[in-house]
Amino acid sequence: MGDGWTMRKMWVGAGVAVALGMGFVMLLVVGVYLVGGNVAGGAGGGAKRLARGSVPAAYQPIVQKWGNLCPAINPALLAAQLYQESGFNPKARSAAAAQGIAQFIPGTWATHGIDGDGDGDRDVWDPADAIPSAASYDCSLASYVKDVPGDPTENMLASYNAGAYAVIKYQGVPPYKETQNYVRVITTLEKSFAAPTGRVDPSEQAAGAIAYAQKKLGTPYLWGGNGTAEQGGRFDCSGLTKAAYESVGIKLPRVANDQYNAGPHPGREELLPGDLVFFSDDLTNSRAIRHVGIYVGGGYMIDAPRTGAVIRFDPIDTPDYFGATRVTEDGAKALPTTV
Repeated sequence: MGDGWTMRKMWVGAGVAVALGMGFVMLLVVGVYLVGGNVAGGAGGGAKRLARGSVPAAYQPIVQKWGNLCPAINPALLAAQLYQESGFNPKARSAAAAQGIAQFIPGTWATHGIDGDGDGDRDVWDPADAIPSAASYDCSLASYVKDVPGDPTENMLASYNAGAYAVIKYQGVPPYKETQNYVRVITTLEKSFAAPTGRVDPSEQAAGAIAYAQKKLGTPYLWGGNGTAEQGGRFDCSGLTKAAYESVGIKLPRVANDQYNAGPHPGREELLPGDLVFFSDDLTNSRAIRHVGIYVGGGYMIDAPRTGAVIRFDPIDTPDYFGATRVTEDGAKALPTTV
C-alpha cells in the first residue's frame, strides 16, 4: 500500500479534527484529489457483477443469471433497464398499458414473453417470468441487428426504443433524439448497478457540496424539509444532500433510495469526501434505504439525522451502513424523474 496509503490515513485522520476549523473546506478541495490519485486501479475488464444491494434480493439471482444470456447484455445493464422501466415494482402499470417490472405492452408480451421459471405459464406480473423475458427480448433484438456496425449493446438498446428496422436503416443508433437519449441513459445507469472493477474517479463538485452542507451545521431537522424560506431553512436527510449537490449544479432525486443510483459505488475503504453514504435496515435492497449523509473523511459524515436533532457530524460505521455512491453529473441526469 506504501506512501499513498500512509498519506491517505494522515489526511482522513486529520479531516474530522480540522472539520471544526475554518480550513476544512480548503483541505477537502486538496484532499479529494490527493486521495483520489492514490485509489488503486485503472479500468478492469471481465464480466460485470451487480453492485451490492443494487437490485432487491428477491430479484438479484434472476437478474444475475439472465443478464448473461447473450453478449449484448450483462446483469448491470438488465438491472438498469428494470429500474428505468419500473423501479423494480412488479405491479407497475403505465398510462400506455405497459405492465409489470419490465413494462411489457400486451402485444410485445404476447410475442416475446417466456415462461422463465418453468412453472407452465407466462405471467407478465411475475418477475420470475418478466425479467427473463426482458433479457430474452434484448437478445432477440441484438440478433436482429447483429450485422449493423458499431457497438452491439447500443444497437440493441436503440432497437428496443426505435425498432430494429430503424437501426438497420441508419446502420447504427438512429438520429432520433429520444432514442439517443435512451441509449445514453441506460448505459450511464448501468455504471450505477455494476460493482466497480477499478478506480472510481473523484467528483469535481464534492468539495462544494460539503461546503454547502457545512454551512447548515446546527440547523434543526424537518421531515420533508427542502431548506426553503417557508420551512425556516430546515432539511431532512435527502433534502440536505439534494440541496448540497444542487448548489454545485447537480440535480439529484428527492428520496435517498433513488439518490443511491446517481453514480458508481466505491467500497468502504475507497470512500472520498463528498461521497453519499447510505443506511438501511435491509442491507440487501437499495430500495429500502432510509437515510443518507455526505461523507467528510475520517469515518464521519454531515447529515440531518432525525426529528429533534440538528444537522451535525455523525459516524458512518454503524450496523445499518449500506454503502456509498460517488455522485456524477451524468449519473444524476440519467435517473428517471419517477420510478
